[in-house]
Parts: sequence; C-alpha cells; structure tokens
Amino acid sequence: MAVDELDTRILRLLLEQPRTSVREYARILGVARGTLQARLDRMEREGVITGTGPALSPVALGHPVLAFVHIEVTQGRLDEVGDALAAVPEIVEAFSITGGGDLLTRVVARDNAHLEDVIQKLISLPGVVRTRTEVALRERVPHRLLPLVESIGRTARK
Repeated sequence: MAVDELDTRILRLLLEQPRTSVREYARILGVARGTLQARLDRMEREGVITGTGPALSPVALGHPVLAFVHIEVTQGRLDEVGDALAAVPEIVEAFSITGGGDLLTRVVARDNAHLEDVIQKLISLPGVVRTRTEVALRERVPHRLLPLVESIGRTARK
C-alpha cells in the first residue's frame, strides 16, 4: 500500500497521541473528520494499522527478564511445535526463521530460575530437538515504526 504525506501525519499522531479522539486528530491535521476516518478505515483494511490496544510492559507485569530462544525442531513437526508454543504464556512472540534453528521465540520471565523453567518446558515439547538461549541485557532501540513510516512518507513526496 502506498502511504502518502497525510497518511504519514495521521500515523505519527496515532503513535504519539494514541488516546486522542478522531475529531481531535482531524482538528490537529486540519482535515475533515470524514476524510480522516476514511484514511483510517483504508489503512486498517489494508493492514497498515493492525491494532489499537494499549502497549503493555512485561517488566511492570513482574517479568523483567527477556530472552530469545532459538528452537530446533524435528523435520515435519514445525506446525505442531508452533501450536504448542502458543500454550506457553511466557512466550510473547514466535517466528519461523532461516539459519541456526527453525523457530525464534521472545520469552519473558520473572527471574533467571523462572527462565530456566520455561526453557525446560520448551525442551520437553514433542518435536523439539534442542534450544539455544540468549538473554537480553538492555534494550538499545525499542520497538518502533515511526522512522520507517516517515521514510516511506518522504519517498512518497518525491
């Protein structure tokens, strides 16, 4: 989907002021509320905007340890293992990957002992051959999309 300059401005507001009303966004941007709503609807329909819920902090929820666990899976069991991962609440994301392993999971835990318990649970899943864990020490660049959106918006202007 092509994102133009107005879309970029809308997305910036959504990211920077997520609790503002559509009417207020329209006023800030100097566009009609109907125009703004049509743009939002289109971006939702085309998958640019995928959610509007609050961003939650695992740290504030008592899970300050973050680790990335690579999982090697028995050939032909990827879907089965992927489905089993969904039942582990400490796994907040899981991706099929290329390279060293078949799956990459983002895991949160209360402490290192809890992380070890989660890893042991993963190792015991049918189809899991081995795991490799990397513990994150500090977040250097938080999850963000605004720089990408702005880059795309600048390209659209040219």
